[in-house]
Amino acid sequence: MKKYAKELIIAVLQVLLFYAYPAYAFRIDPMGAVFLMLFATLVLSLVLGVCSRSSVKWGFPALCALLFLPTVPIYYNSSALVHALWYLVVSAVGLGCGSALAALVRTLRKKA
Repeated sequence: MKKYAKELIIAVLQVLLFYAYPAYAFRIDPMGAVFLMLFATLVLSLVLGVCSRSSVKWGFPALCALLFLPTVPIYYNSSALVHALWYLVVSAVGLGCGSALAALVRTLRKKA
């Protein structure tokens, strides 16, 4: 459990983003809330890519997509199912960029 603490914290933040945030944000601006959730998913996956060296992190994009699916009948209509693919892609891109950045920093530290 302690071994995957970083991954669990980021997964809990993602759950809060999908389930708690829309309850309050859609009263303000629905499209802004969707874009903010996509951006927050990108940031969380970047942080995961930089912080985690565990191979478990590569399951995070699928976890994001799966966590979004139950929110569709709660907050959205059935046309929002396609957004699960967006969360899959955005989190995969963020995770890849974060992992590449972490590898670059480790390489530069070895050379110095």
